[in-house]
Amino acid sequence: MDDKYSSQGMIKLAQDSSQGSKKVLMENISDLFLSSEGRLNDHERVLMNDIMVKLIKNFEKTIRASLAERLSESEEMSIELVTMLANDHIEVAQPILEKSSLLKDEDLIETIRNRTDAHRLSIAIRAHVSTDVSGELIEHGNEDVIEALVRNENAELSKASIEYLVQESRSVDRFQEPLLNRNDLSFELAHKMYWWVSAALRRKIVAEFDVDQTILDDALEMVTKKIANQHDEEKGVMKKAIHLVQKLAEQRKLNFDFVVTSLRQERINVAVAALAELSSLSVKIIWRVLRERNDESLAVISRAMGLEKSQFSTMFLLILQTNSGPKARSTAILNTMLNLYDRIKPDNARAAVRYWQRDFNYQEAQMLLKDAS
Repeated sequence: MDDKYSSQGMIKLAQDSSQGSKKVLMENISDLFLSSEGRLNDHERVLMNDIMVKLIKNFEKTIRASLAERLSESEEMSIELVTMLANDHIEVAQPILEKSSLLKDEDLIETIRNRTDAHRLSIAIRAHVSTDVSGELIEHGNEDVIEALVRNENAELSKASIEYLVQESRSVDRFQEPLLNRNDLSFELAHKMYWWVSAALRRKIVAEFDVDQTILDDALEMVTKKIANQHDEEKGVMKKAIHLVQKLAEQRKLNFDFVVTSLRQERINVAVAALAELSSLSVKIIWRVLRERNDESLAVISRAMGLEKSQFSTMFLLILQTNSGPKARSTAILNTMLNLYDRIKPDNARAAVRYWQRDFNYQEAQMLLKDAS
């Protein structure tokens, strides 16, 4: 061991009360923790942790802050030392709270409950935040803390937390944008948010500008629907479903049976993504067919895909049950749809689908469908 790390050298530095000596002592001790040369064996490391805990209270705050920064990513500190630093003044605690992997959820929760919002803010931006820790931050943190948490893509939020924050965003505007950008925000909650964000914008415009309110309402409704549809296709669980389906397609494992299985398992997002991929239509069009119960469109799409009547029948009944529940009276409706399916010419169906595959307004599709049937 180098002279500067010898026991005599360390004792001499510890006995010197000057700030300079304390700083050198701190640097030497932290070097021993961080060294890749294995200067300390396990027993020595335990002793050094114990010494650090006893000495650290006598260090100036600036020295403690420097020590915390140097050791923030070390995995050799004792839990006693790391929690002591984590609960120090924020200037000391910040690097530990943001980076240390030694802090467990229970340690972080204890700090959240007993320290300041500055400490909570450091925890909110950690590389990983569990649902338990997120819940405590939401309960105890101020708006700055919560906004930072929501913006952290690596923070896990429980369903209950997201629902609570969505409700809060009605009165706390700064939560709206980061919530709408989260991948774990469900379509239903996103749609709800888009509408009240739109309503808030309307009140502001009407209060500040002389505008035709009917024209304004029409414009806001159109934009809100467009954004909500885009969110449905590109964000959250829908995004994951599309990624899964595309991967299966690349592996040539995607087929109609997968659509049926997904519907039976009530994995509607996956079924929609699969049907969109197999028909080469956008997810938005498939969603609208299912949500608006446009059975004629479903028949045309199925005919264009070359599905057998039995396949169409199975898919139609599963979708009907999804929309109306297991007790839906389906016999008469199914017979009507099968008759329609028989009347649709495959060439006409393929022509209709090709048209829909272009940049195409869905309302025009309805007009085309009537002609095709």
